Amino acid sequence: MKKNNNLLSFKDFENIPGLNINERAKEHIKYLIHLKNNDFMNYRLLVNSGCNSEIELIKNENTSTYISFVSNDYLGFTQHPEVKNAVIKGIEQYGTGAGSSPLIGGYYSFHKELEDKLCFFFKRPLGSSLIYTTGYTANSATLLCLLKKEDIAIVDMAVHASVYEGLIGTTSKRFLHNDVESLERILKASKDNFRTKLVIIDGVYSQDGDLAKLNEIIEITHRYGGLIMVDDAHGVGVIGETGRGVLEYFNLLDKADFITGTFSKTFASIGGYVIANPEIISYLQFQSRQYAFSAAATPAVKGITRAIELLDEEPHWQKQLWENIDYYKKGLLNIGLEIGTTNSAIIPVKIGDTQKNSEVGKILLKNGIYTNPIMYPAVSLKDSRIRMSIMATHTKEQLDKALNVFDYINKKLQIA
Repeated sequence: MKKNNNLLSFKDFENIPGLNINERAKEHIKYLIHLKNNDFMNYRLLVNSGCNSEIELIKNENTSTYISFVSNDYLGFTQHPEVKNAVIKGIEQYGTGAGSSPLIGGYYSFHKELEDKLCFFFKRPLGSSLIYTTGYTANSATLLCLLKKEDIAIVDMAVHASVYEGLIGTTSKRFLHNDVESLERILKASKDNFRTKLVIIDGVYSQDGDLAKLNEIIEITHRYGGLIMVDDAHGVGVIGETGRGVLEYFNLLDKADFITGTFSKTFASIGGYVIANPEIISYLQFQSRQYAFSAAATPAVKGITRAIELLDEEPHWQKQLWENIDYYKKGLLNIGLEIGTTNSAIIPVKIGDTQKNSEVGKILLKNGIYTNPIMYPAVSLKDSRIRMSIMATHTKEQLDKALNVFDYINKKLQIA
């Protein structure tokens, strides 16, 4: 495999023609060495402190402090004393594990407490929620269970990878991102050809931080007899008057047939959930293999329940988050940088050129700013960017330091 490493991406190593698994792994190692030797390795860096707006990284056996823009702990609840205390109490009362799958002895009162809390949070009747051990699985496992070859999934082309993994057993079509006309063409062509038509979108899209055109998409989906699934992993806790997400923002909280999400962002833990009518939830409990045959979540989910309560009890965290978002966006725009159509806590600085994007990430890290350079295949070849997540716990001083480094980079590399 003789190619210019600067032009390669991780995608190039998925399936190299003629190479077996060991040979592909060796080629992949060479690419990782290239990234490390050129200081382009902003991935899998070793963190030596808690998740926060400022963290310690271990690089080359040295520990240094960095301002972090890589965490989706939007409200800073991983460090909230009430959340920590709830986890500690849960472990002290129940131990460290559930011991088995939910169907054969691993369904505990702390699981039901969390499920009931989710129903209340999303204003649904009891029995309308199911929890998985990862947010990824909440999407992939639910879709694998519900959609078969006689059905069709119609998905926004920018949805999360977990959605695509859940579609391997069904027919699927992609529509152009947030393009209602493109969606309608597929719905119209599919109207009488499939028994179930499920339109799948994100509430907030993870790379551009933009919102779904939810009111238009839900209306047109239901008009053609389809169902709608909204993955609002990046919206809940951030968007909406009380943090119920993009559905609350559009006043459509009761209109989605399925809501999926994660506990790993606003709710400061690990796991995921699906919200649907109680009959479908009951079906998933027994038919979703990843739910029925995986060990149940640990008693640490008591912290998730407390985090959900804190959204209502301490709304100042969401307010502070938006003050930080608005301040940081204004600073980037004043430099002249391109941040796209973001309207969330996800802020991309669009660079375009892959090589230059790597250089920007390198300079940021050398100046104490930890970010993620995002390139193909996560985004299109000419749409590389530095992706940043804003937290309520970022201070103005931290945001200003990052803005000053971007100003320096712009003068050096002319990225505006």
